[in-house]
Amino acid sequence: MTFLKSIDAKYFHAEIPYKPMGKYAHFLTIRVTESYPLFQTDGELNKARVRAGITNQNPISRLTMFKRKQSTPERLIGRELLRNYGLVKPDECEYNVDFAKNNADCIIYGFAIGDGGSEKSKVVVDSAYSITSFDESHETFTLNAPYEHGTMSKNGEVTSRINQQDHIRPQVFFPSIVTLKDPTEASFLYVFNNILRTRHYGAQTTRTGRIRNELIGVIFADGEIVSNLRWTQAIYDKLGGKINSLDPLNEDEVDRAAKEAIEQLMSQEFIVHQDFIGDNFTPILNDVKTLTGSEENIKAILTKANQEAQNYFDNYITKSKDKDKDKKTAKSK
Repeated sequence: MTFLKSIDAKYFHAEIPYKPMGKYAHFLTIRVTESYPLFQTDGELNKARVRAGITNQNPISRLTMFKRKQSTPERLIGRELLRNYGLVKPDECEYNVDFAKNNADCIIYGFAIGDGGSEKSKVVVDSAYSITSFDESHETFTLNAPYEHGTMSKNGEVTSRINQQDHIRPQVFFPSIVTLKDPTEASFLYVFNNILRTRHYGAQTTRTGRIRNELIGVIFADGEIVSNLRWTQAIYDKLGGKINSLDPLNEDEVDRAAKEAIEQLMSQEFIVHQDFIGDNFTPILNDVKTLTGSEENIKAILTKANQEAQNYFDNYITKSKDKDKDKKTAKSK
C-alpha cells in the first residue's frame, strides 16, 4: 500500500534493511519556543560557547537543546499513538524499563536492554542551538510554593520554599535536522508525524515547555548533511543586523533566512541529494497533513510501520538469538 502521492517511491525501501544501505531522509525543522521551557543539567540551562556565524567570527554563548531532549518527547508521542490504536498493549512495552523490541518505536528509535540485546536507532538527532545568544534568550524567575490557603506563611512562619530558576524565553528559535536512516514510506511518515505532533520538550513538560515544530523542508540523500550548529551559524549571518537584543526575532525572517542558508550549504555538499524546500516542500507537507489528519489513514500508517518492525524483529533479532543459542549448544557439546 502506497500512502504518499507527492514523493517518488525510489527514496524508500520496501522493507527495513538489516544493514545500512545509504538512504537518508533529513527533516529540516525550526523549533520555536512558545512558553518558558527548561533544557537543563544540574540545575543550569545548557549552553555552549561557539562562534556567532560562519562569516561572523565573534564568539557568543548559545542555549543548547541536547539530542535526547528532542528525540525522547517525539518517540513518546509515537508510543502513545501505537497504544491509542491498539497496536501496542500498555503492559507489554515500557519505555526505558522493558522494551518489547518488536514494534515501530523499538525498531525505528532503537533500544538497549543490557544483556537483553539492543537495536541502534535509525533516527539521528544532534544537539540544537539557539540562533540568538544566551543573554538574549533567557530570563530568571523567582518561584514559590504557597500553602493551600494561598500564602507563603504557616502558623506565623514564612516558608523558605522560594527559589530562582532560569527559563528560556518565548520565540527563541532552534534549527534542528532530524535524520532517518534507510526509511520505508511508513517509517518516514511515522517519524514525520511524531515531529509534527510533539508540543512539549524539556523539564516539567506538563506545565511549561511548549514548543512548535515548523518543518521547512526535507532532503533525501545518500549521506549525512550539514550539522545543526553550522546551519544555525549560517542563519545568523543571513539575519545580520535584524538580530536585536531587545526584541524577539521575526518568524518570517527566520523562516526565509533558514531556507536560504540550507540551500547555500547544500550547494557545497559532496553527496547526491534531492532537496524539497519552500514551495517544493508544500505539496509534501499538505500530503502528510491530509494523511495524518484522518483516523483511518493514521491507523493504516501505524499498522504498516508496526508490521514492518515485526517483520524486522522476526527476520533479524529473533533469528540472531536462535543462532547464538545454537553456537553455545554446539560449544557445550
